[in-house]
Amino acid sequence: MGIFENLGRLFKANINDLIAKAENPEKILNQVLLEMNEQLVEAKKAVAVALADEKKLERTMNENMAQAKEWENRAILALKSGREDLAKEALLKKQTFEKDAHSYKQQYDAQHENVEKLKSMLRQLQDKIEEAERKKNLLIARQKRAEAQQQISKTMGKLGNSSAFAAFERMEKKVDQIEAMADAQADLDNLGGAGSLEDEFKKLESGGASADLLLEELKQKLNQGGS
Repeated sequence: MGIFENLGRLFKANINDLIAKAENPEKILNQVLLEMNEQLVEAKKAVAVALADEKKLERTMNENMAQAKEWENRAILALKSGREDLAKEALLKKQTFEKDAHSYKQQYDAQHENVEKLKSMLRQLQDKIEEAERKKNLLIARQKRAEAQQQISKTMGKLGNSSAFAAFERMEKKVDQIEAMADAQADLDNLGGAGSLEDEFKKLESGGASADLLLEELKQKLNQGGS
């Protein structure tokens, strides 16, 4: 477990250094995940070494147990052959291998328990990295939304304080003035230019002729009625 503690201390030191620099959040989060994955690789190597040691202890334990069994068979063979002296020596050999096998079994059991704990911690580290990846994506999305909102607010602020809208207002007044001048010019043209007097007389003549005609028609009706 000291392996993970050392990795944890190193990881915290690196992350604290990154945060102290107050860099871009996205950059920091990516760097954090990079550090975590690097630590994961180191942790996997450490677990692999511990697992290899476990396998080696198991193999040595089994070899000693096999040797103990082999010397027991030799003791039986020597005893059947009437060689008690050889049988005793074989049994002593068997005893030595059994003691070694027992010692290796104790080491193997302790190492096996240690490896299982390391595997569990490794799985937890992998889960934390996956969770960190998900959180990173959410935080970056929130960061980008906040930056976009901030940019829009800045843009709106600049527009509100700049002369852009004032320019539109000045142009609107200018156009209003031009339109007013055009209307005034049209009114002046209609007030009395060349030919306007002649037009007025034509209207009177046209109106007079019409009145005479109506009067003549009325007289004819009266005469017809009197006769």
